[in-house]
Amino acid sequence: MSIYDKYESVIGLECHIQLLTKTKMYSSDLAEYGSLPNTNVSVVTLGHPGTLPKVNKRAIEFAVKLGIATKSSITKENQFARKNYFYADLPKGYQITQDKTPICVGGQVTFKLKDGTEKHINLTRIHMEEDAGKSMHDIDPFETLIDLNRAGTPLLEIVTEPDFRNGEEAYAYLNEVRKLVRYLDICDGNMEEGSLRCDANISVMLKGSKVYGKRTEVKNMNSFRNVERAINFEIKRQIDLIEAGETIATETRSFDAVNGTTFSMRSKESANDYRYFPEPDLQPVMVTQEYIETVRKNLPPLPNDLFNKYVNELKLSDYDASVLTDLKEIALYFNELISCTKNYKAAANWVMGSVKSYLNENALHIDNFSIKPKGIADIIKLIDDNKISNTNASQKLFPEMIKQPNKSAEELAQELDIIQSSNSDELQQLVKQAVSKYPEKIAEYKNGKVGLLGLFVGEVMKLSKGKADPKMANQLVKEELEK
Repeated sequence: MSIYDKYESVIGLECHIQLLTKTKMYSSDLAEYGSLPNTNVSVVTLGHPGTLPKVNKRAIEFAVKLGIATKSSITKENQFARKNYFYADLPKGYQITQDKTPICVGGQVTFKLKDGTEKHINLTRIHMEEDAGKSMHDIDPFETLIDLNRAGTPLLEIVTEPDFRNGEEAYAYLNEVRKLVRYLDICDGNMEEGSLRCDANISVMLKGSKVYGKRTEVKNMNSFRNVERAINFEIKRQIDLIEAGETIATETRSFDAVNGTTFSMRSKESANDYRYFPEPDLQPVMVTQEYIETVRKNLPPLPNDLFNKYVNELKLSDYDASVLTDLKEIALYFNELISCTKNYKAAANWVMGSVKSYLNENALHIDNFSIKPKGIADIIKLIDDNKISNTNASQKLFPEMIKQPNKSAEELAQELDIIQSSNSDELQQLVKQAVSKYPEKIAEYKNGKVGLLGLFVGEVMKLSKGKADPKMANQLVKEELEK
């Protein structure tokens, strides 16, 4: 048994999601990514004397949305607090946040691991706060530059219970959180742009122990994969230290993505004294049950609900359901499609196959896709009615419908001359021609080489220019050969 098998890790995550509001959390300054440095600031953001903050109503709505989606308890009376600490890019010298009354308490996020296992992560809280600015150390060789555009941007911080046991679980959880906030339209989830950020608190203990070990906090991970790598490295590092008789320092560490290692940033041995006190310039925000129900009614379908519907009601595979719910816009397109056809498996195949391939190849968003779900349903019906073949549908009809979306599938199939012939007399003549073309193969077929059936059917399809009904052609060829 490896020394690492003696231990189990205990991991909790803190995620900051940047909200897709037009303005900042407590001011009317624009909350835009990519603007020229220090252009989206005002005296309110900078905390000048005599200025008063005002809570962003849309941020409250977004927090309630996330709370409902994670089955959290929504706090009715929301108070704000000042969290005092010094950062060069924190212009006021304090951050307006929530301390004793987070807007969401408890809740859960459910996701699947690679092996299909379902995992539930319990949430401690979700609270509203504002972001700090950004310090840049790599532009000027001698000076640190400060951009305060991000200062005051609305954030929701999601704090989990220490329910994770390895990096793979953290990766899957973050993927689910990103999917959820994108479905809710409250955050774009771009970790590279900093709109979704994650810190991991990691400790290890002997299996069966009830006492958690000393934890470290790892920051500055700019991708889900790096979160997974950092956690797995930190678990091994801590076990190696304990096995060597050393102690774990309670500290904040950063992740070096090039080397795949963590390194110390600062000690956390002494507790931070943030001197929280109630924000004197903001009155409590009351969230009524009536408001919560209004937000609930306007929620979009959520990924987990759709996944369960596709698997349990539509009888699709876990894989199909996972692919279809990965992106909200694809899921909504599929939802509309299945309201037009009952052939759910064919609908899933078309969306995951031809539709997604075309979108990817042309770098298109599905909102700009010319074929409406009803058009795909019409193609499926033509195939189900044996009017066109799958091959002609995907290779000829689908591309033509993209060019001429205003014409019906059947109309275009007629124009393309791909409507299958089901006239048995016509097909019988083609079958006779096909069989007579290979007289030497007839005897081989009758002597047990049944695989030759495909040769004759293929010849029929060639003679009919692909318009013969394959099932009928197959049956007629069989009958002809067995005469």
